[in-house]
Amino acid sequence: MEKIRNFRDLEIWKLGKSIVVDVYRATKGFPKEEIYGLVSQMRRAAVSIPSNIAEGFNRKHNAEYRQFLYVALGSCAELETHVEIAHDLAFVMVAQRDELLERLDHESKMLRNLIKRL
Repeated sequence: MEKIRNFRDLEIWKLGKSIVVDVYRATKGFPKEEIYGLVSQMRRAAVSIPSNIAEGFNRKHNAEYRQFLYVALGSCAELETHVEIAHDLAFVMVAQRDELLERLDHESKMLRNLIKRL
């Protein structure tokens, strides 16, 4: 196992970043009137996940790091809700919803485990 030198080495950050890409792709086909609504909310919540992991990693104290991880965890829950709403509005299909929710569930579990270890 390689030593973790910066946040880019963290699997939890890599997964978070890939979720961002998936959300941007998923929201690309949303109705134009949603650009400042659901699209914006979903993208913001998605970007918040790896961003808070990265910012927390560079803090000096574990308590600060833990707080940023809790924010990332909250963003996961927020994004799960947005994905469900997007599905209810028929903006995303069942398979796409299920894939995003599965990845968010995995990310949330990883965040909880990391929080416990700090």
